[in-house]
Amino acid sequence: MSLKEKLSEDLKTAMKAREQERIDTLRSVLSAFTYKRTELQKDLTDEEEMAVLAKQVKQRNDSIAEFTKGNRQELVDKETRERDILMHYMPAQKSEAEIRAMIKEIIAAIPSAERNQGSLMKAVMPKLKGLADGNLVRQIVTEEMNG
Repeated sequence: MSLKEKLSEDLKTAMKAREQERIDTLRSVLSAFTYKRTELQKDLTDEEEMAVLAKQVKQRNDSIAEFTKGNRQELVDKETRERDILMHYMPAQKSEAEIRAMIKEIIAAIPSAERNQGSLMKAVMPKLKGLADGNLVRQIVTEEMNG
């Protein structure tokens, strides 16, 4: 069952149970799938669907950060609940220790003359795509480069 099919089935279940927040969240992801399919003018692959879902999670994380700065706790709570609903469909996320170990391996493989944050991020992100938050990866890369 594809991610889109799973989301559609869960949307039907949420509609029957009258879970409005879950309904709104799942509809927004399905709408993002449709938008991306229209943009690409082809059906989405599993990887593209996962990228759209990851983008939706990232948007929620960014909103949480902004609403926290603005002292809007009710909106922080809403975005957090929506993010948690979406995280259910994401693959298991790597722990900070696993990310750090992977980054150390990549740093060791790159010649010291070519080591900089940009080249390291280019090497790391494809391996961690969908498995870790990009902001966390960037933070660890910065720490390892300076440490």
